Amino acid sequence: MMAKPLVVVIPHQLGRAEARRRLENGIGQAREMLQKAGLSMADATWSGDRLSFLVGAMNQRVDGDIDVEDDAVRVEVRMPLLLSLFAHKVQQIVSQNGTKLLTKQ
Repeated sequence: MMAKPLVVVIPHQLGRAEARRRLENGIGQAREMLQKAGLSMADATWSGDRLSFLVGAMNQRVDGDIDVEDDAVRVEVRMPLLLSLFAHKVQQIVSQNGTKLLTKQ
């Protein structure tokens, strides 16, 4: 059973192309960060301006999409009910790291 999706919207002033470029460059860092936390990122595939991903955690699957827009990045994470207990923490991490990625030079 799936919990309600977790959605984080991260505003930016980069324009769509630059925001996407930074996300593409940041995927490697995201994989490393997840591995250090004992998680694995199986798939990360682009389709237009949407990045779809799949992460494994505690024998559970978490999948989601990142939509790059002109003035914001919208992250939607779908997680099993068991992992939804950690939704607040996941929301904080996504928001903090996404903002860093989209604001650093």
